[in-house]
Amino acid sequence: MPSTPLPDYPFTPQRVEVRPGIAMAYLDEGPRDGEVVVMLHGNPSWSYYWRHLVLGLRDRYRCIVPDHVGMGGSDKPGDDRYAYTLQSRVDDVATLLARLGITGPVTLAVHDWGGMIGFGWALSHMAQVRRLVILNTAAFPLPAAKPMPWQLSFGRDSRVGGALIRAFNLFSAGASWLGVERRMPADVRRAYVAPYDTWDNRISTLRFMQDIPLSPADRAWPLVEQAGQRLPQYADRPAFIGWGLRDFVFDRHFLDGFRAALPQAQVHAFDDAGHYVLEDKHEVLVPAIRAFLDAHPLDGQALAPNPVGPRGDAVDPDPLDRTADA
Repeated sequence: MPSTPLPDYPFTPQRVEVRPGIAMAYLDEGPRDGEVVVMLHGNPSWSYYWRHLVLGLRDRYRCIVPDHVGMGGSDKPGDDRYAYTLQSRVDDVATLLARLGITGPVTLAVHDWGGMIGFGWALSHMAQVRRLVILNTAAFPLPAAKPMPWQLSFGRDSRVGGALIRAFNLFSAGASWLGVERRMPADVRRAYVAPYDTWDNRISTLRFMQDIPLSPADRAWPLVEQAGQRLPQYADRPAFIGWGLRDFVFDRHFLDGFRAALPQAQVHAFDDAGHYVLEDKHEVLVPAIRAFLDAHPLDGQALAPNPVGPRGDAVDPDPLDRTADA
């Protein structure tokens, strides 16, 4: 990956071979004996998206944050060496966690495609998933009332659109502008797009779009359909939902789907936040997620509130302005 400055990302990624000759980059931050939080990003972001949450948790929690193959610092093989499918993503996560010996309870934190990947992995690891953190994502097919956004169809279904995405990094660059309500600083925007600096390195940003399942004829459909059917079974465990309501893809239709399936969830939705909700609202969401995890420990004994935030600032034990909730 280019040596672009990465603000608020003081981490040294590690690498593991998930397939012969294909390495996945990942973060493994926090105490080895800490409760595990697995954070899964989507498209066109990478582990950089989770940086503020990692900084806010790593003193007590073990944060495992992969870059999916073709994304971030992971290898970016051609189609002749890697099948860019949802099933491949699920298998890669399973391989990573197995290599790290993560066989016990985890908190699953997901965003964008991370929801379909994470809940796809959880189909065979449901007992391990003890808590959920859900941010602008999906774990079920496109709701019937939700039209497919043309911006995604442009990449998914158009050869011209696909070529433009590969040639000019349209999807990653566009998301860094359109995915937020609070304008990203220029150095942060550069960090988001840095991994996708050539035609070859943009392969995954397009292949993700082309893998969006819209009907049973699509390869990813069975996994997403099954994940959606199983989603209500998580209603017996703690869940936190943080949502930017200005997201033109994962909008209220998706939020309503999660609310219906997980009626016990804490829901924090923001009218002034977009798809990259952790960019727009990390000052609120990071301490809120920390408080949620501390209040629902895996051993059943609530932890004392953490007095230090992600930048060393004092944190209110109940940091949310509830008037921001939808």
